[in-house]
Amino acid sequence: MSKRVLTTESGAPVADNQNSATAGVGGPLLLQDQHLLEKLARFNRERIPERVVHARGSGAYGHFEVTDDVTGFTHADFLGEVGRRTEVFLRFSTVADSLGGADAVRDPRGFAVKFYTREGNYDLVGNNTPVFFIKDPIKFPDFIHSQKRDPFTGRQEPDNVWDFWAHAPEATHQVTWLMGDRGIPASYRHMNGYGSHTYQWTNADGEAFFVKYHFKTDQGIRCLSAEQAAELAGQDPTSHQTDLLQAIERGVRPSWTLYIQLMPAAEAADYRFNPFDLTKVWPHRDHPLRRVGRLVLDRNPDNVFAEVEQAAFSPNNFVPGIGPSPDKMLQGRLFAYADAHRYRLGVNHTLLAVNAPKAVPGGAANYGRDGYMAVNGQGRHARNYEPNSYDGPVETGRPLSAPLAVTGHTGTHEAPQHTKDDDFFQAGELYRLMSADERSRLVANIAGSLSQVSRNDVIEKNLAHFHAADPEYGRRVEEAVRALRED
Repeated sequence: MSKRVLTTESGAPVADNQNSATAGVGGPLLLQDQHLLEKLARFNRERIPERVVHARGSGAYGHFEVTDDVTGFTHADFLGEVGRRTEVFLRFSTVADSLGGADAVRDPRGFAVKFYTREGNYDLVGNNTPVFFIKDPIKFPDFIHSQKRDPFTGRQEPDNVWDFWAHAPEATHQVTWLMGDRGIPASYRHMNGYGSHTYQWTNADGEAFFVKYHFKTDQGIRCLSAEQAAELAGQDPTSHQTDLLQAIERGVRPSWTLYIQLMPAAEAADYRFNPFDLTKVWPHRDHPLRRVGRLVLDRNPDNVFAEVEQAAFSPNNFVPGIGPSPDKMLQGRLFAYADAHRYRLGVNHTLLAVNAPKAVPGGAANYGRDGYMAVNGQGRHARNYEPNSYDGPVETGRPLSAPLAVTGHTGTHEAPQHTKDDDFFQAGELYRLMSADERSRLVANIAGSLSQVSRNDVIEKNLAHFHAADPEYGRRVEEAVRALRED
């Protein structure tokens, strides 16, 4: 069988891919060597801007299958009947480090699912923790700057990390998660995923429910100690990528069972704490888990750059029956995620195969035109305006979800106050749920980092947060920090 002919970008055959054209033997190179110039110019442009957060990622394809009837709560088509399957793409990631960072580090993990539904793509963008460090998106750039590499030293600095947390008492709950045993998952397969935010479901009768998503790993939870993680990161910086790739290649199909918590919309205003606060969880005794279905991964991407690096998730990609809540962090991300992709990948990134909706043959049906890498001319008879008289796509008149009630005056406001709105009680509850050994490891992890901070006032502010969460918690962290600083 004859081999395929190597060509230039324009399709012309390449005669010699080993030697550049020169002016005589050993002479200078020729500007007319199209293959050489094109090859070097393209190589110079192989890298695109990396994600500011969630840069280091892995992904795989699979399916989601409905196992339990939830049609009483949402009219989303892909959840419409038991047994229905929907193709998915799932991207895992670390949050703080760059694309070249190690996988086995203490950091939250991104858990982003793209459902290729019959009504368009639905993106559920969450983490492996049910809470987050902050509750207002205006703090997000500052938070990330504090966790990233310092402009002067070029490394993550405990002074910056803990100084931000000292001024953000609402972070205490997530800090307790991060510094505990689940702060370093053993692999992507052995961790849970959460929608984290509160979303809204609407049923066929127009009734609205607020919902939280929980993807429970069917492989069981497995985590690494700080010592194990340091050793693994040195041996194989791509340990989690390696594990996911090899597991699927040898026929192991990682899976997660999806559960939800539901709250009738009318209950939200009088709940004992703000149900839209991303730093808090809904207690299961109030809103028990309901099983929905099972997510299975069974196929690796053929090209990591094309399908993982260029995968674009945005929480504002909803489908009928699912919409946003007043969660302030979610509201901010409705803009920020899509805007990041337009910057990184271009305005036509939704035409890429991994991002294109499978529900619409030929791609999204709208009147967006042009821009870099535009390939959706849609034919000579297509019009680029609406309304028109030429059989172009038209609006349905049916909103995706129920409207949110809004009252009050515009301006910058604190979140609405509920009877149990404080920043510490859930961090204390989490601490008290831990076993004695888990508490000891948590205290050691916090003290090992906090003791490196140079300013005593920053240390004192953080210790006050742990004391407020639980007296024993605060005392043990304070004693451990003091012992390390006196060594």
